[in-house]
Amino acid sequence: MRTQSVGNLLREWRQRRRMSQLELACEAEISTRHLSFLETGRSQPSREMLLHLAEQLAIPLRERNVLLTTAGYAAVFAERPLGDPALQAARKAIDLVLVGHEPYPALAIDRHWTLVTSNRAVAPLLSGVDAALLTPPVNVLRLSLHPAGLAPRIANLAEWRSHLFERLHRQIDSTADPVLRELMQELRAYPVSKGGAAGKAAEGGDYAGIVVPLQLSTPEGLLSFLSTTTLFGTPVEITLSELAIESFFPADIATANALTRLLAK
Repeated sequence: MRTQSVGNLLREWRQRRRMSQLELACEAEISTRHLSFLETGRSQPSREMLLHLAEQLAIPLRERNVLLTTAGYAAVFAERPLGDPALQAARKAIDLVLVGHEPYPALAIDRHWTLVTSNRAVAPLLSGVDAALLTPPVNVLRLSLHPAGLAPRIANLAEWRSHLFERLHRQIDSTADPVLRELMQELRAYPVSKGGAAGKAAEGGDYAGIVVPLQLSTPEGLLSFLSTTTLFGTPVEITLSELAIESFFPADIATANALTRLLAK
């Protein structure tokens, strides 16, 4: 049960964004005195003021609802399962992106890195992964870094692991999600594989300072990928705001050719 006041929540989010009262007041175009009164509970924020401050602080939609309900207002942002008829157009857009990306792998994940859906190019890359890691709900980070998952086949495991940890750290910093904190602790406890493909990154693919590639050992050889993350641009619904599409592109011709062969099998 939440016992915090809305003022305390506002202050926590401001501090999480590393903003002073003066900085936030300037961004929100209100006085520092008014902001101070809101944070200390001497003034009760209006619904509109809460939403305005939440926008300046880039608070996730889920947590904006928490701010509103803590202050005694009704939640504004709906949360529906992706299969809800109201999200049919969004689901079609996701499927279109995934299918259109073939023969290259792409997948959609939720805020906790749980796999929502993927295209046909993903499955051939998961050969040898422990079946328990593929039993829904599948966590993509766990699948990647678990010693019974893809980790033993990731040639540049230390580099890729650090990249994923940095992304997860930024996400935790942005959302303050306790589930992600627990996930980070779990992932950090995994032993770093020293056998198999680990430590045998491909030569000649220097992406330092630009991107971190994923280099995966497969029966087709060592495949190198560059990844991108796609988000919905203007979501006002919680599920869509927390959804991301991870798309992997071949970093070389050999990988592109291998992916075409894998999908054709």
